[in-house]
Amino acid sequence: MKILLAGDSTVATCPTHEYPMSGWGAQLAPHVHTWGSVHNFAKGGASTESFRVEGLWDALLELAGEGDLVLIQFGHNDQKRPHLAARTGYAANLRTMVAEVGALGAVAVLCTSVERRHFLAGAAAAAGARLEQSLEDYPEVVRELAAELHVPLIDLNSWTRGLYTRLGVEGSKSLFCHFGPGEHAHWPDGLADNTHFHVDGARLVAEHVSSQLTSLGLAVPGGTRQHSTAASA
Repeated sequence: MKILLAGDSTVATCPTHEYPMSGWGAQLAPHVHTWGSVHNFAKGGASTESFRVEGLWDALLELAGEGDLVLIQFGHNDQKRPHLAARTGYAANLRTMVAEVGALGAVAVLCTSVERRHFLAGAAAAAGARLEQSLEDYPEVVRELAAELHVPLIDLNSWTRGLYTRLGVEGSKSLFCHFGPGEHAHWPDGLADNTHFHVDGARLVAEHVSSQLTSLGLAVPGGTRQHSTAASA
């Protein structure tokens, strides 16, 4: 079975010069290789629109076949484009993607976008720290579409929000790419990135994705699957 990934930089395999920055898709194979081969088509900066325009979606569909899984996670970059608003262009593009995957006999799995590490102002104290809803209504639209279209859902937005909150303002920093001046050759002046994961954070998300695929009944090498479409957090 193939596991094909469509998404943005939070899913993608990052360039080697950016190590240890990593999308969660680059860390998925160690958790699933006994039953599924991972093919990561995700690309930094991608939206539901650019992913198709650049030919990445067609390349993914060309490889997908009966019984394969297609995990779809967009939103971070759609959010930056007015015509890809959550309930208009974004939702329409996701509907088309799900239909095209289904037409091949493959299984579309919708994933809500991983949250950014944006704690609300005044949340310096770890206790009671609260996160900004940085992705607005994009995650909710994905949840609604999964229920409407009867496709499996992995709610990464809810899960990552819970993870960051449990770890707190300081503890959650280790999940992301934070470097001081002189600590990284590619960013000699330092970096404070609260969107892109450190490889350690990406591994945690990938492990969760793997566990959710199992819980949904999708981790089956061949044969008939019985999957639930209920949201997972």
